[in-house]
Amino acid sequence: MIKAKNIALLGYGKTTKAIANLLGNNLTFFDDNTTEPKVDELGNKILPSSQFNANEFKLEVATPSMHPESKIVKESKNLISEYDLILGNYLNSNKKPFTIWISGTNGKTTTTQMLTHLLESKGAQSGGNIGTPLADLDQNAPIWILETSSFTLHHTKEAKPNIYLLLPITPDHLDWHGSKDAYIADKLKPLTLMQEGELALIPKGLPIPQTNAWVVEYETNEDLANYFKIDSTKIKYKGAFLLDSLFALIASKVLFNKIEYQLINSFTVDAHRQEELKDNQDRVWVNDSKATNLDATIQVLELYREKPIHLILGGDDKGVDLTELFEYLKELNLTIYSIGSNSQKLAKLSKEYNINCNICEILDVAIDKIDKSHNKESIAILAPAASSLDQFSSYAQRGNQFKEKIKSL
Repeated sequence: MIKAKNIALLGYGKTTKAIANLLGNNLTFFDDNTTEPKVDELGNKILPSSQFNANEFKLEVATPSMHPESKIVKESKNLISEYDLILGNYLNSNKKPFTIWISGTNGKTTTTQMLTHLLESKGAQSGGNIGTPLADLDQNAPIWILETSSFTLHHTKEAKPNIYLLLPITPDHLDWHGSKDAYIADKLKPLTLMQEGELALIPKGLPIPQTNAWVVEYETNEDLANYFKIDSTKIKYKGAFLLDSLFALIASKVLFNKIEYQLINSFTVDAHRQEELKDNQDRVWVNDSKATNLDATIQVLELYREKPIHLILGGDDKGVDLTELFEYLKELNLTIYSIGSNSQKLAKLSKEYNINCNICEILDVAIDKIDKSHNKESIAILAPAASSLDQFSSYAQRGNQFKEKIKSL
């Protein structure tokens, strides 16, 4: 077991603070936002990143979002992830939980929640990117269901899942990963460490690395349902939620040889995902504020593609190439209402693809413009394909403002 004093924690965040608490505190943090050395209420030292000296530590553990090109990461000599520290061989723990990692561009949270709902009676706990650091999970729980981000996968070198569920992936966080190929490589990294008999569900067409895992490639929901003999007509969800529920049912069936249709149908989906609302004129508005990337936006639009669509699009797109989205949009009966920091970029692309676009800049203006032409036959959708942080504190605040505005019409 490595001694706590020999571990440097990079970034003073939720994940690293939980690690310090697990190890008894009195650890050393190096943080970009700290300008003067200080000690927190638990006795941990918090130093500016400029004071980091890799020669003073045997191990560095980074907060998941720590950029791979940051100076402190590049200076580290043995940097690992939270997953490596907790699930690897660094700590004195003979008992490891059975772990199910869930990743992908969209649907990670819902799939994690659905599977936890199915396996809660078996003692399963969920954590990771869903909000609970691994260090805060019950170390004696038999099953950990971990929502796993591409950031975490990038920094992970030794830990592996017993079951890996990879939802469809589209380019995301390219400003962090550097390229589409690097993003995909990080998503596929767990396969390189998995063992014979361990299941991995992987979208078809990806460059699967050498692996001993039992890999099942899929292209459609029907592929998965047929392969694992699941009757999708007994599942109440549609669109992206159907895939999420299939993933959860598959993992549960593999573990306990039982398909819990009634239990999965009792699950309640989080707010801001494909929420249908009606205004006082009985017109339908769809809140999908959590659609922060191209694939999520396409998924919700696919549900309504036969109708005239008023689409609110825009925000911080993180530098992603939007060509794929506009190739899809040009086939729909659709008008765009652009908001956020990429509003002009969206307007330019709309002109190139001959799509009608209203430059609105802010959400309330977009809703007011839609209100003038929306009717009972059309659909109005907030599915921005972008982060909310240029104008809002979160996608939830963006979605709540959307819903409050609809109520006032």
